[in-house]
Amino acid sequence: MKFVDEVALEVHSGKGGDGCIAFRREKYRPMGGPSGGDGGRGGSVILRADPQLATLLDLRYMRIVRAKDGHPGEGSDRYGASADDVVLRVPAGTMVYDAATDALLGDLAAPGSELVAARGGQGGRGNIHFKSPTQQAPRKAEPGEPGETRRLRLELKLLADVGVIGYPNTGKSTLISRLSRARPKIADYPFTTLVPTLGVVPVGDQDGFVMADVPGLIEGAAQGAGLGHRFLRHVERCRVLVELTCLLPEDEPGPAPMLRKLEVLEAEMARYSPTLAAKPRVVAVSKLDLPDVRAALPALREALVESGRASDPAEVLAFSAVTGEGLPELVGAIHALLQAHTRPPAGADAEDQGPALSG
Repeated sequence: MKFVDEVALEVHSGKGGDGCIAFRREKYRPMGGPSGGDGGRGGSVILRADPQLATLLDLRYMRIVRAKDGHPGEGSDRYGASADDVVLRVPAGTMVYDAATDALLGDLAAPGSELVAARGGQGGRGNIHFKSPTQQAPRKAEPGEPGETRRLRLELKLLADVGVIGYPNTGKSTLISRLSRARPKIADYPFTTLVPTLGVVPVGDQDGFVMADVPGLIEGAAQGAGLGHRFLRHVERCRVLVELTCLLPEDEPGPAPMLRKLEVLEAEMARYSPTLAAKPRVVAVSKLDLPDVRAALPALREALVESGRASDPAEVLAFSAVTGEGLPELVGAIHALLQAHTRPPAGADAEDQGPALSG
């Protein structure tokens, strides 16, 4: 399935039906009187978070969405039928913006949450509502309210507990494929991962956690270099980050290249979002099965302690997704950090969750 995480959409709600001007003409009602009913409500356009969806692909080519108008009122006190609402299903985690003002209209973070993107117009009142002692035969009715038109920008932020970030080819996809049933594409060329991948990692008899692998970050990612700028938002909701570093074939031996990669990752996250940079994280060294990585690991741990990024050398984990060495310790450290940083209720964090949803 093609991964689509941003779409533009124009929504039109329905106009309310007009109220009716009518009078009774029944045989046994000699006095008659007004009998015009109200118009029906126009249909609204509603966005609903569906946990079964993982992409905005269904809305990719749906440029304009229109709800129907309400039916007008009729005589004999008959009210017009209201139009059905148009419900658009979107993945949980979808942010809805007004395209004209870039204002956040709502955040559909919780499964089943709804946002009324365009509210249908109310039906007009018929002349039965305007009868009075001094106006026995009112020839007055209200028109239905017009519908709303709004241009929307929908932006998906994946809901995952753990986000794995690192340079291209540091082993992010291999890690998630080893810990979960996710099967991302794995190859030895840069930017193998083109779309985020989600996998559920089991933790013994306890509930597991959802891990997200995003395309590799490089220097300048926050300004759009590589693929990182587009996908950095997918780790904004994560409670814990896993920073991966390793030695690639083109790197010089020693801890310096690995330390440099970590510094770039942290700098790019800080440029993109201070909130993202402040998230708790686990620093891990991948590809421990390579002799150069294993040899440089003690010096890297000491350098991270000296720089204040780690309080103890043991906090810097190392693993090999090929042999499985260090994977249990990595999962345990991630799970412990998740337990210490439980996810707040949807809507609790104003910066991440946005304003309260209407409707």
